[in-house]
Amino acid sequence: MKESNTASDRATDQANIYASNAEELYARISSDQALTQSLFRQALQDPSGSLERIVELGQAFDLPVTVQEVRNYIATLDDIDSKQWLVKARGGL
Repeated sequence: MKESNTASDRATDQANIYASNAEELYARISSDQALTQSLFRQALQDPSGSLERIVELGQAFDLPVTVQEVRNYIATLDDIDSKQWLVKARGGL
């Protein structure tokens, strides 16, 4: 029984790390206006490609995330800019 709790705890810890990574990655991207605008423009033309690019940026910043983790994190945001991005990029999300 203890073994499965340990495996479950590790899975929960890993999920928390990725959620934290998505939050940190979003903060880094948001702080770079040129990058933010570039991703927004890409999302208008290629929403899935913009999500893939965000995942690549996560790898480059040593903040690994998956597309689903990015989607999940963005869905939790409640600011005007994020909501605008979501509306425009809905096809890829």
